[in-house]
Amino acid sequence: MEIRAPKTDQEWEAYYNLRYKILRAPLNQPIGSERNDGDLTGQHFALFTEGRITAIARLDQSEAGVSQVRFVAVDDAIQGKGFGRIIMEATEKASIKQGNHKMILQARNYAVDFYIRLGYTKLEKSHLLFGVLQHYKMEKVY
Repeated sequence: MEIRAPKTDQEWEAYYNLRYKILRAPLNQPIGSERNDGDLTGQHFALFTEGRITAIARLDQSEAGVSQVRFVAVDDAIQGKGFGRIIMEATEKASIKQGNHKMILQARNYAVDFYIRLGYTKLEKSHLLFGVLQHYKMEKVY
């Protein structure tokens, strides 16, 4: 098991394919909707298991001392086996190493309990993604 940013064109394709498959396809969004301008500046994390990308996340700097994790996804074939926790711990370590004291995120309604188990606090109801999927602003102070 290894966590690092994708390096090759093939790895980047697998990274974005997983992001699309888990986070956009179930919402009937077009290919390409899984990408945004933050991909150019964010820090990318890919969990490689037996040479295959099985979990991903992107870490952005939100403001001074505060980072934001976005696009967290775990291959649906292995969800519930600790890979989400592993990728989140990697993003938190990187955030702390960058000098941040807090991580924020926008959790899908079905993922709120997962983040609570990781020590995050639900702050408020936020946006409705694509008009159908409720998100909640959450934070973890370290």
